[in-house]
Amino acid sequence: MAFSLEKFIHSLDLRTLPRVLQIQSGIYCQGSIYEMFGNECSLSTGEVIKVIGFKINKLRASICENNEGRKFSAKVELPLNFPGLYKVVADKTPYVSIEEIARKVSIGPIRFGHPCFYSAEDIKLANFTIKHGEQITFKSVEEVNGAMAVNCFVVRNNQSHSFTLPLSQEGEFYECEDDQIYTLKEIAEWKIPKCRNRIVKLSNTLHMWDSSSPLPKNFDGCLILMPVYEMQAVMKFRKDIVHILSDLDVEVKDITDCYDIGSFLQPLSLEDIFERTNKEFPMVAEIMEGPSGSQKPYNLLSTGKEIVIYKKYQAARVLASEMRSDSSKRHFLIPMSYKGKFKRRPREFSTAYDLEIASEKEQLHVVATKAFVSPHKEHFSVSVGDQFLVQQCQTSEVLYEGRKKLIDVLACEQILSDSYKKVFLPMYMEGGFVEVIHDKKQYHLSEICKEFHLPFNVKVSVRDLSIEEDVLAAAPGLQFEEEITDSYLLISSASSPAESWEIPVYRLNMLVHLLRKDVQTVVPPVTRTTVEEVSKEEYYMLRRYENLALHPPPRPPKKPT
Repeated sequence: MAFSLEKFIHSLDLRTLPRVLQIQSGIYCQGSIYEMFGNECSLSTGEVIKVIGFKINKLRASICENNEGRKFSAKVELPLNFPGLYKVVADKTPYVSIEEIARKVSIGPIRFGHPCFYSAEDIKLANFTIKHGEQITFKSVEEVNGAMAVNCFVVRNNQSHSFTLPLSQEGEFYECEDDQIYTLKEIAEWKIPKCRNRIVKLSNTLHMWDSSSPLPKNFDGCLILMPVYEMQAVMKFRKDIVHILSDLDVEVKDITDCYDIGSFLQPLSLEDIFERTNKEFPMVAEIMEGPSGSQKPYNLLSTGKEIVIYKKYQAARVLASEMRSDSSKRHFLIPMSYKGKFKRRPREFSTAYDLEIASEKEQLHVVATKAFVSPHKEHFSVSVGDQFLVQQCQTSEVLYEGRKKLIDVLACEQILSDSYKKVFLPMYMEGGFVEVIHDKKQYHLSEICKEFHLPFNVKVSVRDLSIEEDVLAAAPGLQFEEEITDSYLLISSASSPAESWEIPVYRLNMLVHLLRKDVQTVVPPVTRTTVEEVSKEEYYMLRRYENLALHPPPRPPKKPT
């Protein structure tokens, strides 16, 4: 039976990919040529293609400027890189089974792919009962005792309880409210269920409005997003990937069951390569679709080039941002192999609590930039220009409504003209302090991470001479925000393996197919240092999802009323 492309995509179960399709009819039937993203290919009647995946190419959005109502007016097209951060509005239409959720909702290994639902009724399992209204987090889909099931967990009293739900489980399941914010690209990849639209609310524009924006000025309403899909396919006699939009007027027939699928090339993403076992490395691959970007090594990874992939691993990076007041600040991921040196720059602190955290690894000398009047005579009132040496947190007894009460304070030494005076600053105080730098030493990145508490302000004093253009050296100042761990592959050119490069697995869109070739040398050549510049959207993603793995510090104590 023949289907339109759009109907085929909506009926497709991703777990059954790849699929082999035969072109039946359409406006491209008589061997006509259609240029798809620069790739010319013929979609003639009878043509056979292997579908390896599909993704959302762009979004059609209906605008609702009234948050209360659901009356959507103007329609616009939004590219996936359209700037802004959005909140997802929970879908009020229930799912009738776990199978429907698994078929329509993206469930994957990273946090984007962990959707949350609740059941309208209690669900009784063998040794566990899920209460109605209780948030269930879906983690993965796999075979359990011969039947497909979803791995889930619930959190009770800060304890996680894991269990599985069979796809055959029926009920009434609703999406939970989601308090995270996402880019449009993240929403398109993970948060739009198949056969359903998605309503989102703009949370942050990330850029100044201009007349070219498809959204109204000062827009603060909702958008209903309708996806236009792009099908990724391999053709019989081509070594690259072709992209076919779902709104093309083409009819196709699924002939997977009666066709030798092994006669096609097998494209693999970097995530697919990373999931291979360590003993399968090193390997030789040919690039079927290279990444965009002008900086090394991305400009070397062109379609048709052969590369050696030596190994996979986790590597540490420091996430850094330029110290600029305008919105054009850039963000970087700096490897520990960076050979440049840094000098310290003064940090600014807004609370006594921030001072206490920063002084864990060194003694701080700060100057007050904002006055604070203490409500208790036992504590010090700060004036602009006061200087302090920060010591440690302790408790202090104060008289409060005729009763003695213990509160947390920060012990400091006030620097006077010829002496020091011990004072106590209440931990709840909100003020302003700037660091006084006495340290003139030049530090390597690894030394800073070991000896100081992040965030930490620096400026490059000696650039890394092994990098052709050290982008960090041009920055007026850098703030090292946090140390993160990310997934990388180590690669080199197969034809001239003079140097190797680390490429990020989850931020580089690239497809390869493996070649049956022996690796000439299993020892990788010298690894070149690469400072990766990340976009604003990638920066927010790294900060949000890296921090989820950490326990947030306690809030500063509130001022007594």
